[in-house]
Amino acid sequence: MFVAAMVVVRFYRRFSPRQIGVFGFILTTAALVWLSFVVTNNWETLPTILGLFVFGVGQGSLVTLVFNVLVTASPKELAGDVGSVRGTTQNLASAVGTAVSGALLVGLLAGGITTAIAAHPDLPDEVTAQIPLSSVNFVSNDRLDEVLAATDLTDQQVAAAVEINESARLGALRLGLLILAGVSAAAIVPASRLPKFRPGEIPESVASGADPGHDAA
Repeated sequence: MFVAAMVVVRFYRRFSPRQIGVFGFILTTAALVWLSFVVTNNWETLPTILGLFVFGVGQGSLVTLVFNVLVTASPKELAGDVGSVRGTTQNLASAVGTAVSGALLVGLLAGGITTAIAAHPDLPDEVTAQIPLSSVNFVSNDRLDEVLAATDLTDQQVAAAVEINESARLGALRLGLLILAGVSAAAIVPASRLPKFRPGEIPESVASGADPGHDAA
């Protein structure tokens, strides 16, 4: 992401902000869809690393692009203020996005575990009452073993609960990535309204005598 944010400026004279923006969101969408299919409980696999790399390239190119578009669409005397507001907005967006994504994934995980436990023949109601379903979160199998060791579950029931958690954890992650891919795909629509002229070109609005700030906005 860091490298892409620096390198993307080299493409500004060849491609318009609209082209780069749309392509960036296409990259992030494709990467999220790819990850939803190839991700496993082992994040060190080559397909997963490749998906994360592509996502970083797409996101890095968008970060620099949005900043440059905002600055160039504003009067020079307001460039400092625009940069400050943009930085604050980005930090706020990162925090809110992380919180919403985390809540989405945990909600999907809780729903998947609750449904799977209720349908499992080796985990009757009196057994599932001892499983802390009110505090479901993404935990490792070893950590879950430690938690279930304090209950009256048999070794077979503990193994069943761990298997359910592992399956639900992966299912929630894949579904969550698909949902986020849908959000990324929807962002292509506003990205298609970015400026379509390259540095040195005269916008159509200026050539026709219209407000020059309209196309940049």
